[in-house]
Parts: sequence; C-alpha cells; structure tokens
Amino acid sequence: MEKELLDSRKKMIYEFMCSDLYVPMKIKELAMILDVPREERAALEEVLEALLAEGKVECSKRGKYVKSEGNSLTGIFIGNARGFGFVEVEGEPEDIFIPESLTNGAMHGDLVQVALQDGKTSLGKRREGAVVKVLQRGAVRVVGTFQKNKNFGFIIPDNVKLGQDIYIPLEHSLGAVDGHKVVAEITDYGNERKKPEGKVLEIIGHVNDPGTDIMSIVKGFDLPTEFPQKVLKQAENVGKPVSGADMAGRKDVRDWQMVTIDGEDAKDLDDAVSLTKEGENYRLGVHIADVANYVQEHSALDVEAFERGTSVYLVDRVIPMLPHHLSNGICSLNAGEDRLALSCIMLINKEGTVIEHEIAETVVCVDCRMSYTSVRKILKDKDSDEREKYKALVPMFELMEGLSAVLREKRRKRGSIDFDFPESKIVLDSQGRPLEIKPYERNVATRMIEDFMLVANETVAQDFFWQEIPFVYRTHDTPDPEKIRKLATFINNFGYSIKVGQEEVHPKEIQKLLEKVEDTPQEALISRLTLRSMKQAKYTVQCTGHFGLAARYYCHFTSPIRRYPDLQIHRIIKETLRGRMNGKRIGHYEKILPEAAAQSSARERRAEEAEREADKLKKVEYMAEHIGEVFEGVISSVTSWGMYVELPNTVEGMVHVNNLTDDYYHFNEETYELVGETTGKVYKLGQAIQVLMADADTFMKTIDFILPESAEEFGVDVPAEDIGRYRAQ
Repeated sequence: MEKELLDSRKKMIYEFMCSDLYVPMKIKELAMILDVPREERAALEEVLEALLAEGKVECSKRGKYVKSEGNSLTGIFIGNARGFGFVEVEGEPEDIFIPESLTNGAMHGDLVQVALQDGKTSLGKRREGAVVKVLQRGAVRVVGTFQKNKNFGFIIPDNVKLGQDIYIPLEHSLGAVDGHKVVAEITDYGNERKKPEGKVLEIIGHVNDPGTDIMSIVKGFDLPTEFPQKVLKQAENVGKPVSGADMAGRKDVRDWQMVTIDGEDAKDLDDAVSLTKEGENYRLGVHIADVANYVQEHSALDVEAFERGTSVYLVDRVIPMLPHHLSNGICSLNAGEDRLALSCIMLINKEGTVIEHEIAETVVCVDCRMSYTSVRKILKDKDSDEREKYKALVPMFELMEGLSAVLREKRRKRGSIDFDFPESKIVLDSQGRPLEIKPYERNVATRMIEDFMLVANETVAQDFFWQEIPFVYRTHDTPDPEKIRKLATFINNFGYSIKVGQEEVHPKEIQKLLEKVEDTPQEALISRLTLRSMKQAKYTVQCTGHFGLAARYYCHFTSPIRRYPDLQIHRIIKETLRGRMNGKRIGHYEKILPEAAAQSSARERRAEEAEREADKLKKVEYMAEHIGEVFEGVISSVTSWGMYVELPNTVEGMVHVNNLTDDYYHFNEETYELVGETTGKVYKLGQAIQVLMADADTFMKTIDFILPESAEEFGVDVPAEDIGRYRAQ
C-alpha cells in the first residue's frame, strides 16, 4: 500500500476509534461497519497492524481493537531456550518479562504488542507482561541441524532463543540426512497444539565437515556470501590505474613522507598518515582512500554496499562490504603507487588542539607499508636492526609517538573513557580447528593510529556541523540516569563513588572511577558493570555528541572501504568541496541520510553479533581439547546460578552454583557475591581462582568449569601433573 494512502486510512480509522460512538470490535466487525469488501480485508488488516506498531491502538486477547490507553507497548520479543522471554521496547530503560504461559506463540525476533500486567513484577523487579498479538514475524528463515525420523524430519535451530524445533515433511527436506546443517523457510508458525512447519531451502554441509560451523553462522545471520556478477564487473571496470585526468584539480602531496601502519595480515590499506613539525606545532595528515571516486551513488556497487552496511570480520574469513578488486586494489594505499585520497590535514598545537585544518581531495604515494609490530620494535623495544632498516622514517615515528601522547592526554583531561578489555586473537589450522587463543595486543603503534583517526573524525564532524550541511554522525548518548544510580549504589559497597547530577553523569566521573579501580581486584568487575551501564553508539543525522569520547562532535570518516557511513560522508565532503552542495542536493541528503544511518546501525549490530558467535564457537572447540586441565582465572561475573571465570586467554566459562559441593551458596545482590551458608566462604568479582575444565557444548556454545577439588566427584580425569600443581598451591 502506498504511504500516502496508508496514512490517510490510518487517520480515518483512528479518528473513528476515538469517537464516543465506537465500541471495541474485531476486524470482521470493523470491515462490516466501514463497508470494506472481502477482497480488501487484507488492506484493512495492514492499516490496523500499522496503528498497532505505532502504539495508537491496542488489540485485546479476544481480538478486539480499541484506542490505546497506554496499557500496551510494542517491541521486539527476545526468546529464551526455557520458554519465557522478554520484550525490548525502544525508549524504555527496562525490558518486559513474558512468562512462558503468556508468549502467545511469539518467537524470537518477532515484533509484538505486549500488555503490561497490572502490579506484576518479576526477575529482579522487572515489569511483567503478556504478548497480545504478533505484529510481524522476525524469523522467516532458520538455520539448524536436520534430524530424520521414518516419516518426517525436524530441524533443531542453532539459535536456541527460538525455543522450538521446526517440523519438516520429508517431501520438503531436499534429501537432507541426520547431521546436515540446513537453511529452512518457516511456512507455518504453528500454535499451542502444533509445532512450526517449514521446508529446507539449502543444505550447508554435514556438521562434521570443515567450515560448516562458521558457514552456518553466516547463513544464520543472513550475511551475504557472494557479490552479484554485475557488482563484480563494475568493480573491475572502475578499478583502473590512476591517470593524469584523475589527478586534475587535486592537491598533490606525493612528495610528503607518509606511511600506512596496519596488522601484518591486512590487505585493505585504506588509511595513511604523515607528520612534520612546524615550530612548536604538528602538521598531521590523515589520508583516506577516495572510495567515493569509484563507488558512485545509485550504482550497483553502491546499492550492494548500502545493503551490506559494513565488512564482517569472522574468525576464519572476512565478508567485505566492497569487492576485493577495489578494497585490495585501487582503493588500497599500496606503497610506491599513486592513489586518490581524501585528506584531513591538521595543524595541532602542543596542547593537542587543532588550530587550523584543511579537508582536500588529494593524490598520495605512500613511502612504506609498516606493521604495528615493526613500529613497536622501533619505538618501544628500540630494536637496532629495525631502526636501521627504517632509519629514514624513525624521526617521523618518534614525532608521532610524541603527538599521540599529547592527543591522548587532551582526551583524558576532558573525560574520555577508555575501556581496555582484551580482544581475542584466535589462530586456526587449515581445517578451521583452533590452535591457539590469546589476547590481541594493543601497543604503542595501534594506540598511535587510533589517536590520529579519532582527531581526524572529530575535526571533520565539527567542520560539517558548523557548515550546517546534512551529515551522518557517530553518536553515543548519555547513560540512563537510573542505570548510573544503580552503578553508584553498587560501587559504594567497595568504597568507591561517582557524582551523579539530577539528570546525567559527566564522562569524567566514569573516567575517574576507572582510574581509581585500575590494578585493583575489583577492576574487571567494575569496568564491566560500568560498560553495561552505557548506551550503544549508533549513526544519526543529529550531532548529539559522543559520551564515551567526551566529544561534542564525532563521525566516522576514516574507513569508507568497510563502513557505509564513511562512504556517504565522503560523498558529502566531495560535493561540498566542489561547490555542488546547493539547495537541491541538501534536500536530497536530508531525505536519504536518516535511512542510511538507521540501516548502517542495524547492519553494524548484525556484524557484531555474528563475530561474537563465531568467536564463542571457536573458544568452545578449543577448550573441548583441554577437558581435565586446571587453569588460573579471575571471576568476571557472579549471578544467582553461578559464577563466570575468565582465563588469561580471554576464554570465559561458568562454574554452576549447584556444582559448588562444599556448601549451599546464596547470591548477595548488593555485593555481587556467592556466600556459603555454613562455611561463610565467599566468591566475588575480580577474585583469582583455579578452575578445572569439565565440559564444552559446541551446540549451546557454553564452557563449564568446576573447582579442582570436585574432579573426583564429577568423574573428570585430571592429568597427574595438574593435580600435583594444584595441591602444591
């Protein structure tokens, strides 16, 4: 239905429901009163669904529609393997608990209308509700493991939140056999008496085949696996060497000393840096591949990039936003090759303030491709061989180290928050089996590049904010005051405090708290709880600031090869530089940018979830090879059902409370501790602890630890040297 027609019908029906003469009616009764013919009943249903989604009307359990009195809300149903669920409502600080008996057939990801249950709260005083109506199904396709019976088959979904197996008639199984990972379409969502039904669309491979596990995650998150032929052809056509005509009108900085600094295995080198000293000031250049020159608006490449939104970095592969012909070719700032760039050239004083800047279309030629490891050896290790090899660049690197420290200190003074949690580096063999898991190293070189990219992003955002040109900003809202008050109450138990104003907290307060807990036993716990109190960063067309960076202006400018917002920003910058940002173009961007920001935020969330799932799977596979071994760890989280323990290699597992056999333990909500009733023994966040690897479930992606003294009781064989080492300590 066209938007204008839908809006007019919504207005008419809503006004009818608001009239004094209206009484609650079912859809059939509404159709009769409004004289809607049977063949247009679907259009009436569409109008009612739209009003429900907007929260203007409500639908009773008996299917009668009334004007909303605020008793019902609309949100996304988040399922749980145990049958109950939650509804996340945009703008609401807490989600709504839905008991298993009140889910009304809702499945994970569905858009639902939920009625609050008067006076009812549960699960830590959460509001309780009932699903009144499923407005829109979230899961249309399901990835899972096929199991075959004599006369039918069924799929056990990989996503345990879906909570139900999918019945598959054999004639719709595509010949799948036990253990096949498949993609299925749900054809019937079932009801209280009948399971959902579906048909197999694709067989991914057998569960034991190499690569099937990660490909199942790819399919489960509906990530694209191949580029359409038209997109590949276009990438090939535009990816020609830089010509004299391409360089015309651009600032030529090919004689500037500049380098790229990336990981050893990086292929898409889309940012380069240059630095010189001018008196007491620094002249920093951040040069970004001019991807917008090759990816024109509305082209096949652009449509595909918009749909993908971002590159996805899985443990064994990268799913790029743009074809490799561009990202590893003409849009990669390879050493010794002429490349087109968009540069932010800043003059920065000794206090770290940008006192002047220029944003320009440029031609660059990188001197050298450097790695983080190599730059660390030069600056931190003072490695003589490395310094000799790159002696022409060493003075610039030392200058960069100095500027990096200045910029970091300036951010620290204004209250920028640095959550320094270790990321995982997972090393796989040729069959996709994990060989090693270790924390990903942040060193002087990675921090240096991070500092330079941050200052460029801020500078570009501030420039375009004051030009009042439509733009895409990267925003991070102030935390919800209630969550901060809860955090303040909790940390008070450890002797810490934060100042909370009437409405909001300043990022400097969070930063001071993290500095106070640094290198204390409570650091991991308080840092994690503080992070959970924060809101998620997102892309918006309003410049509302970035709380975590304590920045008034911020955007993503530095990675157009892998993030769509950066690409869109480059187009706006180029049109402005070329004097083409007239009223018509401003109107164009005002129209398209809200959707681009929303799409990019959604695609970013999808990528993060997929990356997290792939990492979890490989961590479980790795630990499955170490059952019976004893590890040193730190308690990273405590709940009523047990405690999570994190190992130095970033792997996290659970010690279930019912596996603590020496006492009955209860959970202290105020201090986040498990306390033994008779022994008084306490397990608390940040506490060092030894655990024994007991079980790994690759389907549920869970790792179970027990305490070493429980090994015999749980029948776990422990290597003699591990038990000897444990007892000695």
